[in-house]
Amino acid sequence: MDLDFSPEDMAFREEVRAFIAEAFDADMRGHAAQSKNSSIDKPGQVRWLKRLFERGWIAPDWPVEYGGTGWSLTQKYIFEMEMALAGAPSTSNMGLRMCAPVIMAFGTDAQKQQHLPKILSTDVWWCQGYSEPGAGSDLASLALKAERDGEDYVLNGSKTWTTYGQWADWMFCLVRTSQEEIKQKGISFLLLDMTTPGITIQPIYTLDGPRPGDQEINQVFFDNVRVPVKNRIGEEGHGWTYAKYLLQFERGNAYAPGLRNMLGKVKKIAAVERDGRGGRVLDDPDFRRKLAEAEIRTEVLNATELRVFAGRANGEAMGAVSSMLKLEGSQMQQTMTELALEAAGVYAAPFVQDTWAEIEGRINTPRAGPDWAATVAPQYFNYRKTSIYAGSNEIQHNIMAKMVLGL
Repeated sequence: MDLDFSPEDMAFREEVRAFIAEAFDADMRGHAAQSKNSSIDKPGQVRWLKRLFERGWIAPDWPVEYGGTGWSLTQKYIFEMEMALAGAPSTSNMGLRMCAPVIMAFGTDAQKQQHLPKILSTDVWWCQGYSEPGAGSDLASLALKAERDGEDYVLNGSKTWTTYGQWADWMFCLVRTSQEEIKQKGISFLLLDMTTPGITIQPIYTLDGPRPGDQEINQVFFDNVRVPVKNRIGEEGHGWTYAKYLLQFERGNAYAPGLRNMLGKVKKIAAVERDGRGGRVLDDPDFRRKLAEAEIRTEVLNATELRVFAGRANGEAMGAVSSMLKLEGSQMQQTMTELALEAAGVYAAPFVQDTWAEIEGRINTPRAGPDWAATVAPQYFNYRKTSIYAGSNEIQHNIMAKMVLGL
């Protein structure tokens, strides 16, 4: 790989920076700075994504014929890095990064025409229906029943850990259409309208203490929910194949740009906060050692991601390498939140449930401590999830052992 930027790449970087400076407005920046989970509210996310859509930059990984940018690997890298360094909202929502690639690869022409334009323009918000109370990392054990009744499937059961299900217009969902000796063979992949009668959404409140309505995850219940057979992706019973294809996109994202942003925040906190001896936390030898180790691992991950994504640009499949990136990236995210908590010290202790109340003008009482303090502990607790979601890290070890080492 040639990692030296050409004059054209440097000009593109300035173009991206100028766009972010204008489009990432003060309201979004305020919500991002006071976010407990690195996400902003739905109106802010939609506003941001529509600005990217209007600029033609919302789907860097999509083929050009569907609305992609046609960028080179270097341009994608520059874009992702500048977005992360600015703390801009991620473009990795469920529709753009996960559902759309499956529709492109396995959907009918009618499904592509119905869904892809609305996903691209953010007119429809998607959620993922994979995990169940008894089927998380062992996803093949899912039990949400879909029984054929004429031209419909009738769904009964539930899904859990449904990210922003309360915001969603549609869900892409794995269902059990038959009982087979090999569990993976009885699974189908459906697209369903979340306004369909019989769907109930129940919030799950995480340790970071979200305000009601802004919870990150939910459990979704299905009581005789009728979904047209025409909403099925591909063949009945082949959903596991499509699910594995999708998981390459869920687990194969770039972590290094965001980690660099997190590292920068840790350094800023450590540069102003004091240790127990009156000196700066940043000057403590043990803390500096841990910080240096985190920075080295981030740069190693960055180099690895560039090598992997260069292969993808040449048509190579992600395969087990997506598990490797998910494993190391999630562990490093947890490391960064641990370092931030350590650097913040006593300022991390006060609990503020509604960190957006002040910037939204709903309270006038100033909070204790620096502006950044209220989110440090919630982010630490929230990021305990990273080693569990998208397939637990124990499962990722097993995948790599089987597919890479042949064990």
